[in-house]
Amino acid sequence: MTVPNAQKTVRDCIRTIPDFPKPGIMFRDVTTLFADPRGFRMCIDQLLHPFADQRFDHVAALESRGFIMGGAIAHQLNVGFIPIRKKGKLPGETLHEEYQLEYGEAVMEIHTDALKPGDRVLIVDDLLATGGTAEAGVKLCRRLGAEIVGCAFIIDLPDLGGRKRLEDMGLRVEALCAFEGD
Repeated sequence: MTVPNAQKTVRDCIRTIPDFPKPGIMFRDVTTLFADPRGFRMCIDQLLHPFADQRFDHVAALESRGFIMGGAIAHQLNVGFIPIRKKGKLPGETLHEEYQLEYGEAVMEIHTDALKPGDRVLIVDDLLATGGTAEAGVKLCRRLGAEIVGCAFIIDLPDLGGRKRLEDMGLRVEALCAFEGD
């Protein structure tokens, strides 16, 4: 069934691809949301809405789809944009934070001069699953002395526990939609 564009929700704009990247996984593809001008605008506006009463100095976004929303939000609010990248992708001096993946470890990095003590930061990414990547981003920002205003995601996969993990760190977590069982 096709939903008229004026009545679409953010969730309606997200394509599900079964068995990607491996059998049994239901991949939530936000590229279809990004390609829809009204859907993308709605996404950015809705990500900002819960934080309308908050002041923040920077948007820190997690590689890589988080950069798309993070850049748009930072531009809209005229605040700085801070990329939190996978190991080896940033050219300057960095701090790094290791985190657990389903099968192994990964590392996220931030420039050591990206934030200063007292900076207020909104962290954004497309998807919240186990929360490991977001937790690493939060820890990096906090190590630089920043205060995290909250974390905003397009999609939450609540069965994987990421929201609870971040809330247990004292963080406000907002997501535009949830997909159960993934």
